[in-house]
Amino acid sequence: MSDVVTFDRVSIVFGDRPTDALPLMDAGANRAEVAEATGQILGVHDCSLTVHEGEMVVLMGLSGSGKSTLLRAVNGLAHPVRGEVRVHDGDEAISVTHADARTLRRLRRNRIAMVFQQFGLLPWRSVAENVGLGLEFEGIQWRERDERVRHQLEIVGLADRADARVAELSGGMQQRVGLARAFATEAPILLMDEPFSALDPLIRTRLQDELCVLQRQLRRTVIFVSHDLDEAFKLGDRIAIMDGGRIVQQGTPRDIFTRPASDYVADFVAQMNPLGVLCARDVMTPPDGPADGAVPPDLPLAEVMNRLRGRPLAVAEDGRVLGHVTERAVLARLAAPRG
Repeated sequence: MSDVVTFDRVSIVFGDRPTDALPLMDAGANRAEVAEATGQILGVHDCSLTVHEGEMVVLMGLSGSGKSTLLRAVNGLAHPVRGEVRVHDGDEAISVTHADARTLRRLRRNRIAMVFQQFGLLPWRSVAENVGLGLEFEGIQWRERDERVRHQLEIVGLADRADARVAELSGGMQQRVGLARAFATEAPILLMDEPFSALDPLIRTRLQDELCVLQRQLRRTVIFVSHDLDEAFKLGDRIAIMDGGRIVQQGTPRDIFTRPASDYVADFVAQMNPLGVLCARDVMTPPDGPADGAVPPDLPLAEVMNRLRGRPLAVAEDGRVLGHVTERAVLARLAAPRG
């Protein structure tokens, strides 16, 4: 699995004397302490993360945690004062941090697409014209552009609204236009900055589901910013939790839920519904006695509970029985404290 985006000990400071803040940041000072001592604003500090091809990684944290700042370093909209961001362009890893203007333009046109929280659509243009905007910038001829736009609109369910003005669409439809525009460029890297946070819960859930379907079809490399843990656990192959500009834990949703690295992370996951995170292997006990059917070890716990009928289920892999799952074991695991 190849590395597509690499954050290598990235630190970003806002202010006219950013290097003045670095010694305090290295000593563990928080944002308020750095601002009081130097007048500079800690954006992110010493963040390292690797995003693999076809993976969806979620940067999550509370407002002001630095997640959007770190995301914007990928396409050069935020500039590290120390460290480096590298993006693979198909042949080699390119340093976005040290790239010249020409290289940045090429990466933004051909490798990296972005979906903004506020959609960023042109209200005087039609839906199709908005979706094809990036293709216009690339100089794609109108016949190919029209075909790609039509295909993306079919994927997001808006083919019948191609000629409508975006101002006529609901918020959920406008966000789907933004998704279609990003996917239409066929850029292999997709940056999504809290794209669903302004939507009502029903539309938000529907678009999350649609994004999961799109990702299974297209397998782009996605970095998704969210402040919502349920959203992060639903979408992310891996999650990087940020606090005060620093990555405090990264891993799969299951890793973070079962082994929180700090009280801060534990407080986050304490309110999570474990049924969508845990799986059969997390609740199995040593095999003992007969079982009523067998399930794979990675079967989600919600499905395990659907299959339990008062008798133990065997947890099996490659023909080997690894353990048993009982209703008692499930209930005990759900009641257990995190960590």
